[in-house]
Amino acid sequence: MVTLIGLMIRVKLLRSLPSTFKVDLVIEKGKHEMEVDVNKQLNDKERVIAALEQPRLLAMVNNGLRESEREAEKYLQMMKASHFN
Repeated sequence: MVTLIGLMIRVKLLRSLPSTFKVDLVIEKGKHEMEVDVNKQLNDKERVIAALEQPRLLAMVNNGLRESEREAEKYLQMMKASHFN
């Protein structure tokens, strides 16, 4: 799951930031048993492109991002409501 989550984060950042920004994702040392391999995979442009060319994987990424955006919107509304009460 770490690769899928990382891919979602990378896609969200790439879609949200201007193209002048460089995005590097790094799993903190000691936080995952395959951190070196995952870091290589998530920061290799060709691997990311190849992953996103797979329709099922692209659909999973897009669905995950839509869901996270809905959750963020709900959280924001809740915070606004509690701020004004």
